[in-house]
Amino acid sequence: MEKLDEIIEKADYCLNCMAKPCTTGCPLGNNIPDFIDCIKKGDYKKAYEVLNETTVLQPICGRICPHNKQCQGKCVRGLKGDSVSIGELEAFIGDMAIKEKWLIEDEKNIENEGRNERITKNSEVDNTNANKKIAVIGSGPAGLTCAAFLAKRGYKVTIYEKHNKLGGLLRYGIPDFRLDRDVLDKQISRILDLGIEVIYGKKLGKDYNLDYLRKNYDAAFLAFGANISRKMNIPGENSNGVFGGNELLETGNHPDYKGKRVAVIGGGNVAMDVSRTVKRLGADRVYVVYRRAEEQMPAERKEIEDAKKEGIEFLFQHNVVKVKGKEDFDKNKDADNMSGQVVGSIECVKTKLVHKDGDDRLVPVDIEGSNFGIDVDYVVMAVGSEAECSVLNQLGVRLNKWGYIDVDENYMTSMPNVFAGGDLIGTKATVAWAARNGRDAAAAISKVT
Repeated sequence: MEKLDEIIEKADYCLNCMAKPCTTGCPLGNNIPDFIDCIKKGDYKKAYEVLNETTVLQPICGRICPHNKQCQGKCVRGLKGDSVSIGELEAFIGDMAIKEKWLIEDEKNIENEGRNERITKNSEVDNTNANKKIAVIGSGPAGLTCAAFLAKRGYKVTIYEKHNKLGGLLRYGIPDFRLDRDVLDKQISRILDLGIEVIYGKKLGKDYNLDYLRKNYDAAFLAFGANISRKMNIPGENSNGVFGGNELLETGNHPDYKGKRVAVIGGGNVAMDVSRTVKRLGADRVYVVYRRAEEQMPAERKEIEDAKKEGIEFLFQHNVVKVKGKEDFDKNKDADNMSGQVVGSIECVKTKLVHKDGDDRLVPVDIEGSNFGIDVDYVVMAVGSEAECSVLNQLGVRLNKWGYIDVDENYMTSMPNVFAGGDLIGTKATVAWAARNGRDAAAAISKVT
């Protein structure tokens, strides 16, 4: 009861603005004032139905979205005080939907004896779609959302997942201390209850190819993500003890950090997630090295503050220019070619921020003569990610100048009826933006099939 009273108080704090600036700040365009108004009235089922029109990830986005940079960042209340706790309210409704077993399309259907005998009232569902098959490759936020909205339209949807569990980035990129696996599993189960088939343990480019998908499905949506850590191309980067942040989070194959010092390079949510994970696994000291100022960090503010509380040390306006080996490595070997050598330290340089023509944000420039070293045992690169080149090169679809899959305004690639979204097309790296891609791609697919 105390929790419910707190939720109602937070809902009452909303002004229900007619202009709905919070909705414009939400990548999914959730009707935030309306769903909160339903909470005020105690009609939680209706609040869920409002959200269900635009998203199937309520309990997930409510927990992990960068709300202060999206919906809450546009909240009128935030101009003179605290913003409305939109994320917490969304998670509350999502959790209630799980608890009460509200179906994702519940408001559009009548139950008969079983799910396969439902009588749909949704005018958007075309009975002819029942004979059309769509393949969704990958089960992160883009893939799950696309699959769900296609299934709601009556399509036969099959998800292909290379792992033995669904979730993609949600499971293999976000630590469980940020996203409870029980919540994730239950929400995925609700999505699959739409009648979606899953094929596990099959990887595109290895176990099947795009030709197979085109021959066996009416359309395909590529959403297998971009989870290969980018390199900085600095000396010593190939040393033993240098890891990619994305790979560590995905595989969970960590070295023994106990009593060790670890440097994490980067300023996004991957850097925050991996630094906190490393600290929790026993590292003595964890440094986050970021070349810009704190206020320029792309990571969510809450994640930065949580990292600080957990003892993570931040070096703002510092750049790493070299990874060095331990002092006792073979002196006859080239110090700039440390392949096979063991990490002993990193060489950093301080930076200053300057304005350059053509850049919207201040650009970091190394300060000459400010170099210094920090002794570390491991280095983790978290400076961005990219798709697996070997897979992209096999697809035969056109790539743009940045190396992402090139799509038109309807998310269709250069290959007819093959669509793509999420990190593969360079979408803003948040769960909500990826989910928006999936939802919009589902609508586009329904127009051409």
